[in-house]
Amino acid sequence: MMKRSEISEFEIEEKDFKLRLSRKNGDTQIIQAAAPVAAAPIAAAAPAAPAAPATAAAPAEEQGVSVVKSPMVGTFYTAASPESPVFTKVGAKVGADSIVCIIEAMKVMNEIQAELSGTITEVLVENGEAVEYGQPLFKVKTA
Repeated sequence: MMKRSEISEFEIEEKDFKLRLSRKNGDTQIIQAAAPVAAAPIAAAAPAAPAAPATAAAPAEEQGVSVVKSPMVGTFYTAASPESPVFTKVGAKVGADSIVCIIEAMKVMNEIQAELSGTITEVLVENGEAVEYGQPLFKVKTA
């Protein structure tokens, strides 16, 4: 990928993870890679999937209640803009194709659909909060 885009160096750093790639003499080399001990190995051409949230953070299973989970890592927004009305709120009925929120990932606004029908019983994330892959966003009472 670095050869095709003519990038000579790439570095990414997060809390306890740092990766630096450098291309010298036409060959790509990993100069420094430090990851948490529990992290999965890094794939050469695909990003590693983030770990699922701890079960303690997941809402308890309830009869007739399903959870809409985040399909990606990003920033959760309840509306398209600060001036726009929210997509959904507690008590609102949603269908499988209803837009319930936006998750911003890498400056791209991704509309998230409910993918089930029912009534929103709880919003589990605050507007503007960072979310992880698989993190519960809404509780929906299905009939």
